[in-house]
Amino acid sequence: MAFKQSPLRLARIALVCSTALLPLGAVSVPAQANSPVLAGQVSLADLVDKVMPAVVNISAVTTGDAKGRTLPQLPQLGPDTPFGDLFEEFFNRRGQGRDGQNQQGERQAPQPRRSQSAGSGFVIDASGIVVTNNHVIGDANEITVIFPSGLRLKAEVIGKDAKVDLAVLRVKHDKPLPAVKFGDSDAMRIGDPVMAIGNPFALGGSVSSGIISARNRDISQGPYDTYIQTDAAINKGNSGGPLFNMAGEVIGINTAILSPTGGSVGIGFAVPSSLAANVVEQLREFGETRRGWLGVRIQSVDDATAEALGLGTARGALIAGIDDKGPAKPAGLEIGDVVVKFDGKEVKDSRDLPRIVAATPVGKDVPVSIVRKGKEEVKTVKLGRLEDGEKVQPASARTPAEPAKPAVTSALGLEFSPQTEELKKRYAIKEGTKGVIITKVDPNSNAADKRISVGELIVEVGQEPVNSPEDVTKRLDALKKDGKKSALLLVSNAQGEVRFVAVSMN
Repeated sequence: MAFKQSPLRLARIALVCSTALLPLGAVSVPAQANSPVLAGQVSLADLVDKVMPAVVNISAVTTGDAKGRTLPQLPQLGPDTPFGDLFEEFFNRRGQGRDGQNQQGERQAPQPRRSQSAGSGFVIDASGIVVTNNHVIGDANEITVIFPSGLRLKAEVIGKDAKVDLAVLRVKHDKPLPAVKFGDSDAMRIGDPVMAIGNPFALGGSVSSGIISARNRDISQGPYDTYIQTDAAINKGNSGGPLFNMAGEVIGINTAILSPTGGSVGIGFAVPSSLAANVVEQLREFGETRRGWLGVRIQSVDDATAEALGLGTARGALIAGIDDKGPAKPAGLEIGDVVVKFDGKEVKDSRDLPRIVAATPVGKDVPVSIVRKGKEEVKTVKLGRLEDGEKVQPASARTPAEPAKPAVTSALGLEFSPQTEELKKRYAIKEGTKGVIITKVDPNSNAADKRISVGELIVEVGQEPVNSPEDVTKRLDALKKDGKKSALLLVSNAQGEVRFVAVSMN
C-alpha cells in the first residue's frame, strides 16, 4: 500500500492487509555470523512453545461476480498502426477479440474474478473459535484456517464487526484444539515487554518481540480508537494475529502499522483486549454487536471551553446535540451538559464516552454525572441500542453562501444581524432555526481560527439564549465583568445542527 502524506494528519495509517506476498525469487539477506547476544537477555522459546500451536494462518479466497464487467471498447487498430499487433496478441491469448468475442465470432461470458489474501488469527476456545481481523476475511467465499502442525480446516463466519475490525470464525475438528486466552490490557504499562506472532508476507508463523510503546492511541480508523502501540515487528500478513504479554495471554490483536515503506518501521497498533473481548463475546453469542446507545452528539472540551464552563480543567464530553428519539432526552440531559462520569467510570475526554457507552449492556439503568452551569448533577439513563439508533441519520450541513453586507453590531471578530427573510433565503437557513446570523468573520480573529463561518447562527452566549445582536453584546459584557477570558458560544449551522465554540475575548 502506497504511503501518502495527508494535510490533515502527520501520516496515513496503512492497514496491515495481507494481499501483498513476496515475489518468487526474492532475495533474503543473511544474518551476520557470530552476532552478539545482549547480556541478561531472556529467551522467549518456552513462551513460544506454549502459545504458538494456537496461532493460525488464515487464507481467504474471494470469488467476485463478473456480471456487468465488459472489456473496454478500443479503437480498430490495424497491423500497421503503432502497437496494433500487440493489442491483437493480447486479446488472442485470451481467446477473444477486442469486442469480447472469441476467434469463432462468439461472444464469451465474463469470467469471475478470484482473489486471495493471507492473514493471521488465534484460537480462543478448544471447540474451534478463532479470532482475526474483519479486513482479513472481508467478503471471502472460502476461508481456511491453517495450524502450525499443517492441519487445514474450513471456517465459517460467526460474526464480524467493522467498527473495531474484528471477526469471529468457527472450525470443526474431532479433537480439542490448542487455545489461548485474553489477558487484561488495562493492566499493561508503557515499557512492558510483548511478543507478536503472525503470518507476515505469507511466510508462516513468525515471532517478533518488543515493548508497549504507547497506549490509547487514536489513529482515526474508527469511533472506538484506543490502540496499543508497539515496536514489535508487525508487517503485512500479521493482521489478526495476537500480541502476547509474558504470561502468554492475548492483550492485543495486531491490526495496523504506520509505515512509509509498507513494512515494519517499529510503529504497530493492536486492538486492546479490554475492547476486543467484549466484542468477541457479543459476536459469539448473538452473531452481531449489541452496543449501548446514549443518543447524544458530543465534542471535546479544550482549556478555553473548560474555563468558560467553570470546569476548572479540560475534562469530560460536552453534549452538543441530543437525538429526539434517544435515551438521553427523557433522562433530562441537555445541550451544554458536560458528561464527567458514566456508570461510575471517569470520562477524561470525549473519546472515552463512546467506548464506555458501547461496552455497557443495552437496557441498563445507568447513572450519568454531568456538570451543568458549574454544578455537578446525576441523571439516570436507560440505555438504548446503538444499532437501532444508527438507523436515524442526522441532516448534513450545507455550505454557507457568500457573505452578506456588514451588519452594524460586531464583537469577537464577528458581525451579526437579526434574522430577516432575505438573509434566511441567502444562507438557506432551515425554518425554525433560532439565533443571530453571522454575516462577517474577521479572518485574523480567534473566531476564524475556531472555524466559525458566515451564514452560521449564534444561539447562546455563555449558556444563555440570544435573539438579537444586542443580546450578544450584552452577554459578552456580562461575561467580561465576571472575569471570564473566553465566551462559550452555541453555534448552529443552517440546518440547525449545533456545536459549542469557546472564543477568546482578549
